[in-house]
Amino acid sequence: MNQNTSKMPVVLIGNSFKYETEAILKLFFNTARFAFGDSLSEASGDDYVIADSSGSKMSVTVRLAGGLPVTEAATSDGDDEFTLCRLLYGILCRLTGITPPWGMMTGIRPVKKVVDLMRKGCSEEEIFNALGEKYLIQPKKLRLAYDTAVNQLPILDKIDSSAVSLYVSIPFCPTRCSYCSFVSHSMDSALKLMPEYVDALCRELAVIGRIVRETDTKIDTIYFGGGTPTSISADDLRSIMTAVADNFDVSAVREYSVEAGRPDTITEEKLRVIKELGAQRVSVNPQTLNDDVLRVIGRKHSGADAIRAFELARKVGFTNINTDLIAGLPTESVDSFKYTLDRMIDLSPESITVHALTIKRAADLFGSGDSNMDNPAAEMVDHSIQRLMESGYLPYYMYRQKNTVDNLENVGYAKKGFESYYNIFIMDETQTILGAGCAASTKLVYPGGKISRIHNYKFPYEYIRRFDQLMEKKNEVTECLLKIRSAALR
Repeated sequence: MNQNTSKMPVVLIGNSFKYETEAILKLFFNTARFAFGDSLSEASGDDYVIADSSGSKMSVTVRLAGGLPVTEAATSDGDDEFTLCRLLYGILCRLTGITPPWGMMTGIRPVKKVVDLMRKGCSEEEIFNALGEKYLIQPKKLRLAYDTAVNQLPILDKIDSSAVSLYVSIPFCPTRCSYCSFVSHSMDSALKLMPEYVDALCRELAVIGRIVRETDTKIDTIYFGGGTPTSISADDLRSIMTAVADNFDVSAVREYSVEAGRPDTITEEKLRVIKELGAQRVSVNPQTLNDDVLRVIGRKHSGADAIRAFELARKVGFTNINTDLIAGLPTESVDSFKYTLDRMIDLSPESITVHALTIKRAADLFGSGDSNMDNPAAEMVDHSIQRLMESGYLPYYMYRQKNTVDNLENVGYAKKGFESYYNIFIMDETQTILGAGCAASTKLVYPGGKISRIHNYKFPYEYIRRFDQLMEKKNEVTECLLKIRSAALR
């Protein structure tokens, strides 16, 4: 099927498993669109799916590319959702010739399932059998998830359940990369809003700081993300980081990270501001060192600029630097990716994160989804696992996204002792994270595990204009922090 211009009819009879069915379909057609219905008359054309659980037997019928429809059936065992998905998955594997490496697992946190089983006392063999049999995950991916959990668990076991983390959003970039789907805004359009945005963000930090003090809450980690935080001026960066220092006890923070990000925004002045105001960890994210690929994805810097930015961070005195790479960028070859990885390993950052290309609908690249069908990302990822681990980098956090090429994963690797607490906490969902700034999300983790989210407005003008309304939502933050504090004192 043409994954971008047509919609595959998906007919659900006797069930409402739209989300689950679409998640399985996305494993095979990662940029496709679907038209859901509940009438058999809608199952027409060269491509369609019928998922029927209306009788004592459940069945799935799939037609692809005008071929003969294929039907599989099974007796209901009480878990209709999973049974239907397994039938659909099996048919699609046969018809497409694709075997997703993570099998039927569609969630973004595969390591969390491994950790949960570890905490129940399951052995390595039991974990492999349980997840492999249920989700049909390939052994090499189970091994990666298990190794990641082994490195992650000691850090999770030492988590301060009474503490929270702070996320500060600076959602601006010099330009928008073709693969990007984050809510970020080019500096050209944002310049006129910048003074008001910085002022509003500093005011929100003061409000959150007051709540933290009144509830006697400790800040565990701080993370500046975006966008690209260093796309703003050194003076604006200083203002925001000063607001953090004025409203929170930075000296008690275990980890303070600033995602400096794109090399074309990194200057010595900005790095010195970051270091002077308390951050110990920065990210320099080349994504690739291939100049031709950088041009294709819309970057304005060169590979040499990325290396200079990294060396500048070392010169300023940072001893904890992360670098991000992307496997599967348009026009990137396996050899080119290997060169980038080898060069970054030579620079010896404390951590390296390897992302697999994800084609989100909000990204410019989504329109060319079919052209990524033969993307060599899987070979790049497999190589990175072996190369990084033999170089002393251990996997410590992982997440997956919808629409990722070849259904791959994003993995953070670190030298021992340089794992990012914030990255682990946000993936494991075991610690409250307070978000400040445009498009930031506050994740409140109540005692007992209930999670509630408060989303800030996505666009700078809305964040500025409706600031007072936004602050009214902070009452729930106070309520949650008081409950966390009460639970800690018991």
